[in-house]
Amino acid sequence: MLETDAALGRIRRATGLPVAFGGSVACDGRALRLTEFAGTMTPALNGLVVSTGNGLGGRVVSTARPARVEDYAADPRISHEYDAPVTAEGLRAIAAVPVALGGSVLAVLYAGTREPLTVGTRALEAMGQVAARVATELTVRREVQRRLTELETAAARSRTGHAAPEWEDVRQAHADLRTIAQEITDPALRTRLRQICALLSGPTTVPPSVVALSVREVDVLAMVAVGCTNAEAARRLGLLPETVKSYLRNAMRKLGTHGRIETVATARRHGFLP
Repeated sequence: MLETDAALGRIRRATGLPVAFGGSVACDGRALRLTEFAGTMTPALNGLVVSTGNGLGGRVVSTARPARVEDYAADPRISHEYDAPVTAEGLRAIAAVPVALGGSVLAVLYAGTREPLTVGTRALEAMGQVAARVATELTVRREVQRRLTELETAAARSRTGHAAPEWEDVRQAHADLRTIAQEITDPALRTRLRQICALLSGPTTVPPSVVALSVREVDVLAMVAVGCTNAEAARRLGLLPETVKSYLRNAMRKLGTHGRIETVATARRHGFLP
């Protein structure tokens, strides 16, 4: 699962429960396998395969809804195929939430404690927020992979230079990836996206001391390069239109240009854009 360690840590902090764990659902949706743990004291749950519909996690997979029990082994609302490993770990109260994407449950996140109690609604909502964040990050990674696949296809079709039609695909992908970078919370993934964008643009042809565009200035130019108006660029980048105008003016001043087309062309010549 994506960012599992961070997600489990956030769940423990948000709920105050000492144990958190989770796992991914198989592609066919028939089973969940527990692989990630924080705060456990035994290996009893490690690698456990939970069938859809069975136990607490299987119920979450089948319903795509959060669920909780006050005392796992004694709760009549769930089936009890997994009482042995749960009891071996000493868990009593457990809550579980789905990580859902496009109507499908991709993973389940749990939090629990070794005493019987009611996991409150506020804690369950906090777990849901963590799961939603994981789902968003999964969405971003899938979109990045889709765009990179398109880039590889375009590169394979043509090696004839920037004038080739395929380079429009590259430029659109460059703009899309910069847009995606604004939507994620994972600093490592954002940095990786920036690195990919830099590879798409190619090496700069002037020293940074001569022309140094900021990340936001390049973001705006990437939107302009694919035909976005200032308002469209603002929407995609999560900025105000006036802020986009300001970044564009700054880029023009640094590049010594006087219009949108000239500015994009000059930025490409210097290697800031593909």
